[in-house]
Amino acid sequence: STDNRGKDMSPEQNGIQALAHAIQEEANGEANRILAQAQAEAESIRRQAQAQAETQGETILKRAQREAQALRGHATAAAQLEAQKLKLERREQLLERVFADARTRLTSAAQWPDYGSIARHLLREAVERLGADAVRPGAPQVVVVRVDEATRKALGNKALTDLGHEFDVHLRFGEPLTRTHGVAVETSDGHRLYDNTLETRLARMQAGLRTPVYH
Repeated sequence: STDNRGKDMSPEQNGIQALAHAIQEEANGEANRILAQAQAEAESIRRQAQAQAETQGETILKRAQREAQALRGHATAAAQLEAQKLKLERREQLLERVFADARTRLTSAAQWPDYGSIARHLLREAVERLGADAVRPGAPQVVVVRVDEATRKALGNKALTDLGHEFDVHLRFGEPLTRTHGVAVETSDGHRLYDNTLETRLARMQAGLRTPVYH
């Protein structure tokens, strides 16, 4: 038995065995210490990794929330812009229909009860706007008056004579207007022209009429 063997050992052998046992004990203790330290370090690393993952996850979540909010903001802005664009397009369509209808109604202007005085006003304003820069010394200026047939009937020759005396010019009818209604005047050489037809007047006024017409 072991006990019997121990009894047969010399003191030196017993000392060596004790030393070996002590060394083994110390080695086991060191191994346990290293293992415990490794386990502690591993747990620390795990906790750090978990905390880092949680922090990164929070960062990623916040970034995702910001991006989602930005996307919602962009989508809302785009929707508002599209709605505004559609509103403006419909406004333009509405205004165009209104002015197109107004231009159509101008064709019946000659049937208005006061169109005679309106035609005289158109002619007087046209001659004033044409100006007298082309008058040659000693010779009266000749102004050619172009009107549609209905306006010519509303004016008559007397209106041309009266206004000619008023402005000291010679007014005569020229080629009739076939596509517009009202009055256009030009010098006999064609260098100066003033279009005072109803359609042109409406076009000149249209920009200033857009807002009140829309309201």
